[in-house]
Amino acid sequence: MELGLQGKRAIVTGGTRGIGRKIVDLLVAEGCSVGLCARDTAQVDDAVKALSADGATVIGGRLDVSDSEALRTWITGTAEALGGLDILVPNASALVTGATEEDWRLGLEVDVLGTVRAVEAAMPFLEKSDCASIVSIASTAAVNTSGSVRAYSGVKAAIISYMSGLSNIAGPKGVRANTVSPGAIYFDGGVWDYRKREQPEMYDNAIKRSPMGRLGTPDEVANAVVFLASPAASYISGTNLIVDGAATTRIQY
Repeated sequence: MELGLQGKRAIVTGGTRGIGRKIVDLLVAEGCSVGLCARDTAQVDDAVKALSADGATVIGGRLDVSDSEALRTWITGTAEALGGLDILVPNASALVTGATEEDWRLGLEVDVLGTVRAVEAAMPFLEKSDCASIVSIASTAAVNTSGSVRAYSGVKAAIISYMSGLSNIAGPKGVRANTVSPGAIYFDGGVWDYRKREQPEMYDNAIKRSPMGRLGTPDEVANAVVFLASPAASYISGTNLIVDGAATTRIQY
């Protein structure tokens, strides 16, 4: 399938590792110019060097998405440097694991407000595109009960709700808005890599819950994200796409 991404311009937050990096890799492979940001300067520099080696336009920025002014300024400057913006992927996450007030505050600042800030800064540029799309990254934790209270589940649910509402108000402006919710995704250095080493029972239970008998990969999530972001998905908006190998124990309407 031709996705129609050649020459398009994209921004991805949290774009140096795991799912975010694979999204950037695929966007570049499909012919996009891409801006990416993360908190680690060395990782940003390494990503830009690797991705631009074959002549692609890749712009990196070191920042924390909880810094509202820095994020807005970087998105504006990057969109201008790219000559406009067609795709925004708010991917950065605090990956909070508990349910303390500190966990909730961090999750709200990074996951929720980081997404809102990115959208607000990008919208003036997206409205000028003829194929504008926003794809935010949530989680199946937002739609499947874990049996306990988790700040992570709550903030990811808020992102799904936000993007659903955004699809209604942005649609008349020519901007689509969708969410992708990954299940358990394994990659070196990621959460499930840690659990495999330090919490093997939890890791093994996740494998057992999966009808496919395995965890997902960042590439499989990136494929879904990039498709939704592309002109090939031009009539899909307001949806939450589950990428979990059927592990979620609920009926999806």
